[in-house]
Amino acid sequence: MKTRKLILTMLVLAGLAMLFACCKKDEEAEPDPQQEENLNAAKDDALADKLFSELTDITDEAMRGQEKSYKGMMLDTIFMGPCVTVTIDTLSFPFTVSIDFGPTNCLCNDGKWRRGIINVEHTGPYWAPGTVITTTLDNYFVNDHQVLGTKILTNQGLNSSGNPTWTVHVDGQVIKPDGSVIDWVGDRMREWSEGHNTPFIWWDDTYMLTGTHSVAASNGETLTATITQGLEISLNCYWIKSGVIEMQHSALPLIILNYGPGTCDDDAVVIINGVSYPIKL
Repeated sequence: MKTRKLILTMLVLAGLAMLFACCKKDEEAEPDPQQEENLNAAKDDALADKLFSELTDITDEAMRGQEKSYKGMMLDTIFMGPCVTVTIDTLSFPFTVSIDFGPTNCLCNDGKWRRGIINVEHTGPYWAPGTVITTTLDNYFVNDHQVLGTKILTNQGLNSSGNPTWTVHVDGQVIKPDGSVIDWVGDRMREWSEGHNTPFIWWDDTYMLTGTHSVAASNGETLTATITQGLEISLNCYWIKSGVIEMQHSALPLIILNYGPGTCDDDAVVIINGVSYPIKL
């Protein structure tokens, strides 16, 4: 009799264990097909945002050098490295900066492979209100993603907090290694929030970005996006450290991209219909 009760008890426990496992599996279920599309669109947006944002960061690093032309002088930088040649022509305005990663993939200090050239033209001094800084790209790739288009910064002088500001317009594309295309167009305000009092020390520089953009992701989803909490970009970090972007499609639920509380890491969270999906940037 005791043996029969023991067997019955074991069967009940086994059934409960299977039920718990099924419930646990449901809780950790993958997003449905529509949510997966939204999640992939958010990942594309984060990828393009980073690639266009870092163009200015790379140029800022290049300008820290005080020589007209140099190679391999930026060994302590975030983005560049010994394989990069930077040429700065400041004889007259507009002056130009050429950042050449070479024709083949070059391993940079942030662990990314780059090739091609970033070209930058300044119509006046970097600090002067009204100066326009135009960035164009010549066969430029990051981890075999081709980056195309134009980025234009216009110096707006000091804001009410006494910080230098620039308007930023980007009209660009990213062609992924599989041939799919991300279209990315944005208008933003870039505030130099920390470090502008030490202009020759780049690693204490922090910028805050606000504004809007649109993205046509590689899966065909088209989203309009608004920065609801400013994006924090520090030159001593590879990643966007904090900030929130809300993305909206006319026929889809709101997508929220949260970069986190300010930690320097490649973690972010996409929130769709109240469900959080951690992603790597």
